[in-house]
Amino acid sequence: MVRRLSTCVIALAVVLEAFGHVAGPTRHYTTLSVGSPANHVAVIGDSYTTGTVEGGRGPQSWTSRAWAALARQGVQVAPNVAAEGRAGYDVPGDRGSVFSDLTARAVHSDDVLVVFFGSRNDQGAEPELLAEKAREAFDLAHRAAPSARLLVIGPPWPTADRPAAILRVRDVIADQARAAGATFVDPIAENWFVDRSDLIGADGVHPNDAGHAYMAAKIVPLIRAQLPSLV
Repeated sequence: MVRRLSTCVIALAVVLEAFGHVAGPTRHYTTLSVGSPANHVAVIGDSYTTGTVEGGRGPQSWTSRAWAALARQGVQVAPNVAAEGRAGYDVPGDRGSVFSDLTARAVHSDDVLVVFFGSRNDQGAEPELLAEKAREAFDLAHRAAPSARLLVIGPPWPTADRPAAILRVRDVIADQARAAGATFVDPIAENWFVDRSDLIGADGVHPNDAGHAYMAAKIVPLIRAQLPSLV
């Protein structure tokens, strides 16, 4: 009976998280389990996290898929996702937020991990200002959740022909992440999506549902490796 209740609550947490991408106050969702406390995880991102008309909406998003995959592995997560299309560390998104704004909404004192993902939207930012804005977001996360680890995933690019602007964004974010003591992951160096046009929507930019499943498969072990109960 306890195991059945735990399974039901985990499923409910995943469904609720899928609706956490819409406008409104962010919430923590508590996952119940026996002998395994929930790990509170915050995620900050752009349209690669919110999903778009190309794919990744609701339960198809990489975040929803990640929580479900971790639950199947016996890892309990209480997620809080704050993501906004077109947003970056320096560039405001569709609702006027930058990553530091999203950090203020998503991160809480009991978080054990804060994940930043992106952003290709910062290509027009001046490097010095981008560095300042990234540092501000990471510092804010540290202050809000002093015990949390930071996992910073740089911007992916769907082809092997990367413009100089996106490489500058990657390098600035990587430098600031390492200075903040974060673990930095470089999707560009790891060739995420390269030669995988089947994972990108018709717009040539955003992942489709298969692309979100691909991202979840990449990100789940990164998250799991950072959770304190497992290291």
